[in-house]
Amino acid sequence: MTLLDYSSDEIAKVAGAVMVSGMAVAMVDMGVVSTAIEAAAMAKEVAGASKKYPNNTIIQTLFSEEAVEKAKADKTPKIEIKAEDMKPDTAVNTAINAITEALAVLSTKATPEEIRQYKEFIYSCAETVANAAGSGLFGTGEKVSPSEAAALAQLKAVLEL
Repeated sequence: MTLLDYSSDEIAKVAGAVMVSGMAVAMVDMGVVSTAIEAAAMAKEVAGASKKYPNNTIIQTLFSEEAVEKAKADKTPKIEIKAEDMKPDTAVNTAINAITEALAVLSTKATPEEIRQYKEFIYSCAETVANAAGSGLFGTGEKVSPSEAAALAQLKAVLEL
């Protein structure tokens, strides 16, 4: 995969599925402090993706340091998410739809191994968010709430992991 193999809409779908999945887990059990902690954890997971998956062209093309710098310079289309799609009761379905669209794009353009790793990466991001902050004061306490666990189970099912 190179950026030349994909339209800007396809690139946004493939990158967006990762981001929306992490956001969905954060939204199902939202708190001011915990959401900030979860966002930081998600950013760290995405930033480390190219090292974790050094041979995956999907991840290298979209999430390596070079790709991020190129996207900033080229004004790559931003991922657009409507507020109503990321409410606690709609966020997981939004993520499932985003994953389904991304996998449809990749089905004819990436290898089965790259797709498997991409799915693992999506789930890893979502799981990192769920484990980032607890339900107690200032993010302490039980790390994965029942609603986060349910969201993770739904994402795992759609990713077929």
